[in-house]
Amino acid sequence: MATKQEMAELDQMETGSNHPSLEAVGYNINRADPGGPGICAFILTLFSFLLILATFPLSLCFSVKVVQEYERAVIFRLGRLLKGGARGPGIFFIVPCIDTYRKVDLRTVSFDVPPQEILSRDSVTVAVDAVVYYRVQNPTIAVSNVENFSHSTRLLAATTLRNVLGTKNLAEILSERETISHTMQSSLDEATDPWGVKVERVEIKDVRLPVQLQRAMAAEAEAAREARAKVIAAEGEQKASRALRDAAEVIAESPAALQLRYLQTLNTISAEKNSTIIFPLPIDILKHFIKPSKVDKYDL
Repeated sequence: MATKQEMAELDQMETGSNHPSLEAVGYNINRADPGGPGICAFILTLFSFLLILATFPLSLCFSVKVVQEYERAVIFRLGRLLKGGARGPGIFFIVPCIDTYRKVDLRTVSFDVPPQEILSRDSVTVAVDAVVYYRVQNPTIAVSNVENFSHSTRLLAATTLRNVLGTKNLAEILSERETISHTMQSSLDEATDPWGVKVERVEIKDVRLPVQLQRAMAAEAEAAREARAKVIAAEGEQKASRALRDAAEVIAESPAALQLRYLQTLNTISAEKNSTIIFPLPIDILKHFIKPSKVDKYDL
């Protein structure tokens, strides 16, 4: 004859599930107490119901409770969780003398992870903070399996942030924020699942570098910009010299073009600077001082 424990092990082997049961990670709402509530609990429950009937309808003020659409109520009777899970939304009833309940908010909650001083993989100290969004997906487990799921989630988020960023170098922290956020969200969601908490989103808020490192990075960026500026200026000078060479070749083929260019320059100077005195000098006078080209020598 197999015992209950052996039967449970056989059922678990037949299902082949690799996920831990609620009993393994905390309170199991489907587990029945073999001992039962006991005779004392039965007497107290009966006495409480008689008291409610004796003080009716005044007792309705203490027995009828209301929870909002986004809330659920987890009820304990004589310290034991009632079957049926959380109550709500709407009206529910409790026995004032023996029942206690706790409201759980199902809305998404966000909190800031305090700035964490993290040593990256390339030995750079940075201060990183983040924002975490979570909600309660199972109120019964959130109340029964963990003392304070909100505080526990905050502490776990700070620890996970340090662990994840400690495996990254500075360049990865600055450029792969989305990947780091996704990794943190998956890790937190897996860790908080036994608490009935669902981590919906994690965002890296800010990465603060040391002042000396900021100055070094700024100097490096400034030097890189100056180097690019010099290269661009050199390329511009090269293109300008080629354009001047082409223009000189065109002017050399037509002597009248040089005279027209000379008159155009005079017109520009007279329009911009009216106080400048200009003495025109004929181009023909300068021909005697210009060294003749090879073509002219062959013509001679």
